[in-house]
Amino acid sequence: MGIRIVFFKELTESLRDRRSLTSALVMGPLLGPVIFAAMMIGIMHNEQQRAEKPLEIPVVGAANAPSLVTYLRQQGATIKDPPEHPRQVVADNDEPMVLEIPDDYGDRLRAAEPAVVSLIYDQSRRETRTEVERLRNLLNGYGRTIGAMRLEARGVDPNIVRAVVVRDEDLSTPESRGALVLGMMPYFLMFAVFMGGMYLAIDTTAGERERQSLEPLLLNPVPRSQIMTGKLMATLLMALLSLAITVAAFSVSMRFVPMAELGFALSLDPATCLIMFAVTAPVALVACSLQTIVAAFAKSFREAQTYLSLLLFIPMLPTLALFVLPVKSKLWMMAVPILGQSLLIQKLVRAEPLEGMNVLVAAVCTLIAGILLAAVAARLYHRERLAFSAS
Repeated sequence: MGIRIVFFKELTESLRDRRSLTSALVMGPLLGPVIFAAMMIGIMHNEQQRAEKPLEIPVVGAANAPSLVTYLRQQGATIKDPPEHPRQVVADNDEPMVLEIPDDYGDRLRAAEPAVVSLIYDQSRRETRTEVERLRNLLNGYGRTIGAMRLEARGVDPNIVRAVVVRDEDLSTPESRGALVLGMMPYFLMFAVFMGGMYLAIDTTAGERERQSLEPLLLNPVPRSQIMTGKLMATLLMALLSLAITVAAFSVSMRFVPMAELGFALSLDPATCLIMFAVTAPVALVACSLQTIVAAFAKSFREAQTYLSLLLFIPMLPTLALFVLPVKSKLWMMAVPILGQSLLIQKLVRAEPLEGMNVLVAAVCTLIAGILLAAVAARLYHRERLAFSAS
């Protein structure tokens, strides 16, 4: 009875606080997926435009290699007049690249020596990589053509220099390639869990202590463990609602990303979203228990908000670790809260089957960690100074 009364009390008060409710259930859960989808649409649109638009190449010394210039034009490239200061225009980002052909190009080519051309570009500029790669492929193709012609002129089969031929056999699927786009999705889901329960965890402990309403509540003839459990359940519900909204937002927003045009696919059907929610849900108990513990030590609402904001970095760590050091998932990794769920979410996005033992270990170990943290929070509620530390 006590747990239920405290639960509905905290839930009702949280619903009245529209600012916190908006931050917990709208700003974080909805804006993250929407902004991510908009960003991916913009990136893909720009990359597609760069890949399809005519390749414009400023060429210094075009007269030194008329056959090369003709070849580039035949491949659809547009040859531009040479800039006065080739390296400066690239450094200033006025041109993505400049092709420089030296005066001895023709002499070295006629002597059957390697003819050197300079491709001037700035590798640190991500937006120019598409054009640079397209020009590099054209130059390599022209070089292979000249090399084959030299061998044929000497009565040598050009294939004789191809000692090893690599035949690509790509085992990736459209879903697994789509997972490259959603590499940050585990972070967004974990962030939604932490963000969803943060404001209620602050308000139910540090907030009530600052308003001096926690002391009368603790004086009621109800075990403090039940009071803490009711508060924790309300916080847990908000975290799960935030997670559900985030999963649904991803499922809807990703439909507007033109993945099929790039050979990608995303498996975010309702069944997958439901499994994704179930896999991530145990993290909510860990997050809410940890937030309750930290809020119990804070002396004011603002101090608790500062401390709990730092906890938002916790869901970022596994995602960054998997991005920098991608590893093959093992059973022991599933026992690590948040890391195990991140690995399972990656498998779901890649449309790979989940092993029952991995799911069970991840869920049980995370729930055990959450229960232990909840027990610590319950112990803190038995401290007499919990209600009197605001001063």
